[in-house]
Amino acid sequence: MASVPTGEILDRHGEALRLFTDRVHAVRDGQWSAPTPCIEWTVRDLVTHLASEQLWVPPLLTEGRTVAEVGDAFDGDVLGDDPVAVWDRAADGARRAFEAPGALERTVNLSYGNSAADAYCAQMVADAVVHAWDLSRAIGADERLPAQLVAFTRREVGPYAKDLSQSGLFAPPVETPADADPQTELLALLGRRA
Repeated sequence: MASVPTGEILDRHGEALRLFTDRVHAVRDGQWSAPTPCIEWTVRDLVTHLASEQLWVPPLLTEGRTVAEVGDAFDGDVLGDDPVAVWDRAADGARRAFEAPGALERTVNLSYGNSAADAYCAQMVADAVVHAWDLSRAIGADERLPAQLVAFTRREVGPYAKDLSQSGLFAPPVETPADADPQTELLALLGRRA
C-alpha cells in the first residue's frame, strides 16, 4: 500500500477488529456450523481463521520470532469451548502488539518472507474487513461495511487482488454493474457477490 500514516493504519485496524468482534458476538449457538461465502468454511472455520491470524501477531511482532519458530502453534481449531472469549483475547493481543511504541516500524517474518510491520497490519485490516462481511452474510447480520474501511481495504488489496485469485485463496473477481457502490466493487474484486 502507498505510504499511509501510522495513525491511520492503527485507526483502521482498531475499527476492523471492532467490526469483526461485533459480528463474532452476534453469532448464535446454532450458527457455528452454518456455511459462509468462503467455500468449505463454516462460521466456526472462519472465526478460527481470523483468531489464528491474531494469535500470530504477538510472537511475530513483539517477540520477533519467525514463522518457522512459531511452527504449528496456531494450527487447527484454536477456538476451544468458548469461541467468543478466545476471539476477544486474540484480538486484544494483536491490537496491543500493533499499538506498542515503534511496532509498525519493525520488520516481521511472514510465510512469504520478511515484511514491514505497517504493511502486515494493513493486510490484517483488509482480511478482517472482508471476513466481517462474510460472517455477516453467514449469520444474517447487517452486511454494510463502514465507508472508511471499504476505501482503505480497496487501496490495500487493489494492487494484488489478481494474485489473490491465482493463489486459490480467493475466488476470481466477479462483474459488477456500472453503478456499483464502493462496497460492492470491493467484494466483487475479491470474488464475492453482494
